[in-house]
Amino acid sequence: MIDYNLILAVFAGIAILLFLILRLKIQAFIALLVASIVVGIVAGMNPTDITKTIQEGMASTLGFVAMVVGLGAIFGSILEYSGGAEALANFLLKKFGEKNASWALVITGFFIAIPVFFDVAFIILVPLIYSLQRKTKKSILLYAIPLLAGLAITHAYIPPTPGPVAVADILKADLGWVILFGFVTGIPTAIISGPIFAKYISKKIYVAAPEVNLIKNENEKYPAVGLILAIIGIPIVLIVGNTVLNSPLFSNNAISSNLKLWLKMLGHPFTALILANLIAWYLLGIKRGAKKEVLLKLSTKSMEAAGIIILLTGAGGVFKQMLVNTGTGEMLAVYFANKGISVLFFAFLAAVVVRVLQGSATVAMITAAGIVSPLLAATVSEIDKALLVLAIASGASIFSHVNDSGFWLVSKYLGLNEKQTFKSWTMMITIMALVGFITVFIFSLIF
Repeated sequence: MIDYNLILAVFAGIAILLFLILRLKIQAFIALLVASIVVGIVAGMNPTDITKTIQEGMASTLGFVAMVVGLGAIFGSILEYSGGAEALANFLLKKFGEKNASWALVITGFFIAIPVFFDVAFIILVPLIYSLQRKTKKSILLYAIPLLAGLAITHAYIPPTPGPVAVADILKADLGWVILFGFVTGIPTAIISGPIFAKYISKKIYVAAPEVNLIKNENEKYPAVGLILAIIGIPIVLIVGNTVLNSPLFSNNAISSNLKLWLKMLGHPFTALILANLIAWYLLGIKRGAKKEVLLKLSTKSMEAAGIIILLTGAGGVFKQMLVNTGTGEMLAVYFANKGISVLFFAFLAAVVVRVLQGSATVAMITAAGIVSPLLAATVSEIDKALLVLAIASGASIFSHVNDSGFWLVSKYLGLNEKQTFKSWTMMITIMALVGFITVFIFSLIF
């Protein structure tokens, strides 16, 4: 039976969230907490229970997310400092050749965004885009769109990037399955929204590289590409290996229980990222002559961006817990089940609405995860949870426009006007979101 008071509580919370962010320009962390309190009040919760729920939601979320996002940020900062992104891009461009540069760039973006934040990775690699455009005299979009597609797909779909880590934690999804399905979903999505769309749009819109002074050390000796790929792959292989090891694919007697426990510890995201950090610190830092003080400063600086994401995720956990404790989640779950509405589609749609209205993909992912989490039954499989994470990521990526900082970042660095940015970047990210969700939906029918 529908409790309209609880329905009102959900809508009131979302309305307040959007009003505070859009109209009053209040930081999303505070806005999410205020929205959570509004849900509790409208739902008729005891004031003491509201404050307890805030603490419960924050504590249950941050224990995992703070570790993974923090370690991931430090890992990315060391890779960025070493020149690993440029090394990989230059290697792939050399191997693929100028004619197939767009394929090299989508692969570069796909791998580099695993440890490095989207905007940082784009700024690091944009000089390569300028250089290619000036050599070939073709539209800069032929090279920029594939790079942006690779970066955006990994940023949305593949842990340890913050968005999918936060959503996976709120939904209690296994990171290994998210990584596996994120990779598989990302491949067709990257091909269609990257090189294929780039070839089309570059014929419609010609834009030359903007004239900017970029200081670049041409004599810098980059780290070996094999080393970069190996270091990026360490946490991925360990986490996925742990998931596979503990899946039905392996019988209980295949490995001794004691060894399995140790391997499980090594494959836990905490341990995997700590190992990756230590290896990167030594091989990309100390061994290449970097001073310990410089590496310490880099690591500390990287925590600033991580801190914002960690707090946002914690506030998203509070919002989720408020829906759980008020009973709103359970009521909505029964309602959608009776109406035959897929939770997967609802998750995608919830993320789309928040994304389009307020701009931030991170806030959209966390808000949608908070709404969807209480709808999940105890019987939901790990694969279904992973697919829900990817559905939310798809919805939260769609239709980047003027209220999204990514829109202006792309516009500024590529020298595009607003109309050109809508036709290229906004269209690319929308194609990515739709292809991604369709792929996830097909997987949900198979598995």
